[in-house]
Order: sequence, then C-alpha cells, then structure tokens
Amino acid sequence: MIRIENLSFIYEGSEKKALSSLSLHIPKGSFAGVTGASCSGKSTLLRAVAGIVPHFMRGRFFGAVKVNGVDTLDTSPQKLAATVGFLGEDIESQMICETVEEEILFGLENFAVPHGEIEGRIERVMEMFSLAPLRKRKISSLSGGQRQKTALAAVIALSPQLLILDNPSAELDPVATESLYEALSALNSRGVTIVTAEQKPGILCRFATHMTVMSEGRAVLNGSAQQVMDETELLRSAGVMLPRRAELSGRLAAEGLYRGGTPLNIPSAAEMIRGMAQ
Repeated sequence: MIRIENLSFIYEGSEKKALSSLSLHIPKGSFAGVTGASCSGKSTLLRAVAGIVPHFMRGRFFGAVKVNGVDTLDTSPQKLAATVGFLGEDIESQMICETVEEEILFGLENFAVPHGEIEGRIERVMEMFSLAPLRKRKISSLSGGQRQKTALAAVIALSPQLLILDNPSAELDPVATESLYEALSALNSRGVTIVTAEQKPGILCRFATHMTVMSEGRAVLNGSAQQVMDETELLRSAGVMLPRRAELSGRLAAEGLYRGGTPLNIPSAAEMIRGMAQ
C-alpha cells in the first residue's frame, strides 16, 4: 500500500531536514501508528504520503513515496484524494462549509458520489460520531471536539482505501478518543488502511498492528506495537512520553520483579500486577 524509499525533505526557506533518508513500508490493511516527540517529522511524513508535501507545502524533495504503486511526486493530491483520505492537525483550514451536514455533503458531491448513496453515507458517519443532533448546527458554534468529529466524518464519508490522520485526538476527551479509535479499528477490520500519528503512544499501541517511532526526521524504530513498546529506553531517548503502564513495567523489570513484555492496555497491566501477587 505505502512504500517510502530514501525520502528526505527540506521545507522551503529552511535548511534543516524535516525528513532524512527515511524508508518505510506499510502493507495494505495495516493499522499503522506513528509517534515521536514534537517536530520529529511525524506530520511531514503523513503529508508526504498524502501528496501535500511537496505539491502544496513546497521544498526540496528527494527519494520516492508510492501509494498503491502510484508515485505521489507525479500525481496531484486531488487525484490521490480519490482513494486517500487525509485529516491534518489544523482542522480549521480544512472546513469550508457553514453547517455540519453541508461539510459532510460537500466532499460527497465534489467527488460525484451517486445521489442515491449520499444520504446513506451521511447517516452512517453521523451515527459513527454521534453527530445527528448537530446535523443543522453551524460549524462556528461547535466545540473543538465537535469540529474534530465533523471533519473526520467528512473524510470517512468518502470511503477512502487509505485514511491518514494527524493527531486526531488533539481536541477530544478520553471517552471521545476511545470512541474514535474504536471506529477506526472497525474501519480497519473492513479493509481500510489506517495511518495515524499521535505524540502520546498509549492509545496507538492498543490499536495499531504496526508502529513507527520518529526522531529528527528519521524512523528510529519500526515493528509491531509490542516490539516497539518493549524498547522503553529507545522511546525515552526519542522524547516519547511513555504511558504509565509502560513506566510501571519498566521499574518492576529493573528491580527483577517482572520479566514479561510491556503491557499494551489496562487489562494486561492488571494481569501483570496479579501475577506479581501470586
């Protein structure tokens, strides 16, 4: 699905590499999580996959990014958008309509979705994100979390084969974040490839089949969620904020009290503690 080969990128007006000699393969059907400290290259990586870099955000581009065998350098973001859904961190810049319903409808009409399918798609994403009560509300009256959900619904309504999300939980509370990732997991189970970046890996490691850790424009760690989260020292050196369960298992392991892998979720952490008590 996504193949990146020796990719480097320097934004126009800068001399620092935002991405440096990055190579990465994300198979079709994956749920890929990208994490790393602020300014580590996460957003630039996602923009490159979506074709926003270098077509809209210009600079010096080296290497290759291919999505479904299509070279993003030779393909406009508009053409990529037929199969690739992208939601950046700055959702305000992506919302152009007055109401929630109009925002979701705009993309469907723009991509010439058959009229008979439109209402069903709108209903489906509104149910997914509990937006039905807000259907006629003005975007300007929504909270940050409600705007985030609306923007996500508009992207998902287009039924992309690949969905790219940059820090999608930024404006969401823990309950809404959980609901979002459950919805993404359901989409992934239906064959949609998901790539999402978060600064905090705690939510990613619970849902992702594959994780990448970025640092100074490089992918310093790739692997399954378990493989990545077990590398606690490398994660710390990359400036990644470890979830509490990972900190706890690390301390217990250092004291010789635990020899298992880093618990990826609360039930696994509880099992770790129960095992110590026996």
